[in-house]
Amino acid sequence: MTVGLVCLAAVLLLAFLRVPLGIALLAVSVAGISAVNSFGAALTMIPLTLTEAVFSYDLAVVPLFILMGDVLSRSGISHDLFRAANAFLGSVRGGLALATMVTCGGFSAVCGSSFATAATMSKVAYPSMKKYGYSDRLASATIAAGGTLGILIPPSIILVIYGILTQQNIGELFIAGVLPGLLGLALYMLAIALVAWWKPEDAPRGERVSAQERWRSLGGVWPFLVLFGLIFGGLYLGWFTPTEAGGVGAGGALAVATLQRRLSWRRYHEVLLATALTSVMLYTVLFGAMLFSQLISFSGLADGLLELVKSAGVSPMGSLLAILAVFLVLGCVMDAMAIILIFVPLFAPTIVAQGFDLIWFGIIVVVLTEIGLITPPIGMNVFVLKANLPQVPVATIFRGLVPFIAVDIVRLAVLVAFPSISLALVHLMR
Repeated sequence: MTVGLVCLAAVLLLAFLRVPLGIALLAVSVAGISAVNSFGAALTMIPLTLTEAVFSYDLAVVPLFILMGDVLSRSGISHDLFRAANAFLGSVRGGLALATMVTCGGFSAVCGSSFATAATMSKVAYPSMKKYGYSDRLASATIAAGGTLGILIPPSIILVIYGILTQQNIGELFIAGVLPGLLGLALYMLAIALVAWWKPEDAPRGERVSAQERWRSLGGVWPFLVLFGLIFGGLYLGWFTPTEAGGVGAGGALAVATLQRRLSWRRYHEVLLATALTSVMLYTVLFGAMLFSQLISFSGLADGLLELVKSAGVSPMGSLLAILAVFLVLGCVMDAMAIILIFVPLFAPTIVAQGFDLIWFGIIVVVLTEIGLITPPIGMNVFVLKANLPQVPVATIFRGLVPFIAVDIVRLAVLVAFPSISLALVHLMR
């Protein structure tokens, strides 16, 4: 256990020093396994773990959904989504912010990345909100908060990684993320409406458009709606596995982009290259995480944590709240991927032993990391937004995020108190 604790501290230190996560996990895992067993055992486990990762059927879903997201995001779907949402919501007070939030939810389902959603929407929606007199506080906070939906609304790469680490059904994780994701979107829109009511000068009305223009605006998003309806309808009805759904999504996205002539051959090359680079990066990180999970198992750290909880006489809910507090604090200072890869293998055995569902726990963990992305002192989404909007002070963005953090805490409490919200569609699916 001492070796396990030292290795855990070493990975955290390297992560804070911004050492690439995959390299940090690999180096520490090899050193830790060598200390617990032998250097020969560590060298033997490297090819075995690598083979397991590379030939995993479930892991094949990662490059497929990355390809789908890259194709759709580079084909201008964000502009089409914003145009349609603005046509229906823009004329009400705070309507542009509401349209931005809806677009963030839709774009999240395309790219599966909080950072990409925040960066893209800062270019698509922020200029429009400033044109109509929105305050920097509301405009920037709306984009930063909306970006967090990218790691929960399926298809989410974070949920794929969580499913592989905990050996849970990825399709069920995707389905479980739907209602909490929609709940988060609804609560964010409620926060915008309350801000617009409390401070109307921060959220002016936009231009009213005709009914004909509203319906015309949907012309650019119908392929997106059909494609995602097919993917999640197929998953829910059991027509295909998550990996097959990834193939349907990637193939459908390529077909839509080709038929609508949205991508040039040069852009196709850029998409394929970006997909390959991102996939290799994620495979490397996941390979390191799988080796680190073996280290935690060998060192007895996870078992020791479980014994500590049992000997302390802490109730299941008490131990759960303590674990959630750890994730919440870490989310304020660490990247979501790092938190999942390092701490889920450590806490998962305790969660199972306390009688909690790992599918539900995965959704709770992702919601916690969402909150961390917009919480001081190091809300990663805030600094991504700052890089794209250098004229907006970081303090202004954090002040604007207060209502969104408040409704996020409400959502977290509701999801913890009522697990059926996350698991209802899963139970119907089984």
